[in-house]
Amino acid sequence: MSVQSARLPARAAGKTNREKGTMSTDHERLSVGDLLTIADLSRADVETIFETARRLKSTPADFSTTLNHQTLVLIFEKPSLRTRCTFEIGVAQLGGHSIYLDHTRVRLGERESIRDVARSIDRWAHGIVARTYKNKSVIELAEHAQIPVINGLTDLLHPCQGLTDLFTMHEHFGSLSGLKVCFVGDGNNTCHSLIFACAVMGIDLTVVTPEGFEPNSRVVNSATTLCRGSGASLQIENDVGKIAGHSVIYTDTWVSMGQESETEERTQLFSPYQVTTEMIERAGRDTVFFHCLPAHRGAEVTAEVIDSPRSLVYQQAENRLHVQKALMHLLMGAPARDQRSLQATAG
Repeated sequence: MSVQSARLPARAAGKTNREKGTMSTDHERLSVGDLLTIADLSRADVETIFETARRLKSTPADFSTTLNHQTLVLIFEKPSLRTRCTFEIGVAQLGGHSIYLDHTRVRLGERESIRDVARSIDRWAHGIVARTYKNKSVIELAEHAQIPVINGLTDLLHPCQGLTDLFTMHEHFGSLSGLKVCFVGDGNNTCHSLIFACAVMGIDLTVVTPEGFEPNSRVVNSATTLCRGSGASLQIENDVGKIAGHSVIYTDTWVSMGQESETEERTQLFSPYQVTTEMIERAGRDTVFFHCLPAHRGAEVTAEVIDSPRSLVYQQAENRLHVQKALMHLLMGAPARDQRSLQATAG
């Protein structure tokens, strides 16, 4: 399924924390009850996630009982290393446990309706992470589940990655102020969530991509509206010469899952956009390299770049754990559990 044909989620598709029953005066919280897209988050939400992630990273023992006796269900239609490991390890480190549902052969909604899946899991567990092809599958889960739903990746969006990217930039540079980020390559789900993250947080972003592979126009339009409020700028370019003056050069695979039949064509079209040492040096003296992984050395990036001191790819990978633990803490923490128990008792 092409990302161009995927439906862009609206804020109304997710519930607020009040509707999810997680409002509390003695616990950090977000303005949303699900993480479907970064576009639903406020700047204050993102700052809360980052501050919580920093605390979790520096003093993990302080959060070791956050999810005591809670269960996280992972519904995965796509293979995964970082998303699966970091959520399973993360929920365990917070005192909970996880159940993995393999939907790589039978897609979500094929054996039984997504509505029935969501309402059943809602009676057993405390949170859902969904990694699906169709973005509307995650939206539908959130519509029918009272427990928090976290988008673990769809063909359209990758919000956990986008949040981690900015958290890692802040960690490396000490601030997000004044950063200029350049994404080089396919306008895919990783690119879309980076666009939303930068738009919310006021970061200038340039996307450099071959003609015909630009980001989804609805993502761009929505992000442009967010940019007006945050002061960010978003530029879409086809000229690879536009990379100069950027703090971060970011790329991702040219061939995403489900696009394997296009490998030869994409390789030819994208070859001028390969991230090389020369490109990094042209971008800036202090420019660093980002990649969400898995990477294909010799394709979208040379081995020399990804394995160089300028590469922060493994710091990004590590920080997926801390940011996702922060999301679970904020969305599934004690107030949410206690309120849900009260509602069940009252019912």
